[in-house]
Amino acid sequence: MSDVTMAKLRSIGVFCGSRLGERETYADAAEAVGRAIARAGCRLVYGGGDVGLMGIAASTAAAEGGPVHGIIPGFLIAREGHLEGVDIKIVETMSERKSLLIAESDAYIILPGGTGTLEEVFDVISRQQLGLQDKPIVFLNTDGFWSPFMDLICHTVTEGFTPQSLADHVELIDDADTAISRIVTQLDAQQTTDAGTANTAD
Repeated sequence: MSDVTMAKLRSIGVFCGSRLGERETYADAAEAVGRAIARAGCRLVYGGGDVGLMGIAASTAAAEGGPVHGIIPGFLIAREGHLEGVDIKIVETMSERKSLLIAESDAYIILPGGTGTLEEVFDVISRQQLGLQDKPIVFLNTDGFWSPFMDLICHTVTEGFTPQSLADHVELIDDADTAISRIVTQLDAQQTTDAGTANTAD
């Protein structure tokens, strides 16, 4: 990983469920993501709770010595708790939490989750499509969890409601280490494109 890429990849946002789900492989994937982010020398940014897949990912990253930044509304602490010994920011609303999660992350890894995760996912890819940001997004497709989501996105493209460019932002990855590598590859590609644009302008 180049020094420039390292400078651009400081924090990785993890969107995932506040429950464990029905398969043990989901928890295994969350643990692998937390470990991979910490070993890549990046900060893990997440929803702040100490429950479900998000709690596993964050606690694993912290145990590996990686920095962790949690963002949680105050009213959720009684329900979801929060990790001790990590950086926690308490906000007032869910909207504020989501906005900060997106803003504080240089890239995103999406794990299995429910409606809250889906809301975050659609917000992120919509921002990409509108040109409001350009950050790598990868979906950890544990046991094919995100395959139906990809089918839905492709269906909206086929039916003329979604441009293909938005579907191009939905990339399904099988394991955590590959997800990190793909993020780095995307950042390197952006760096090359930005450099070419700058040279053209000169």
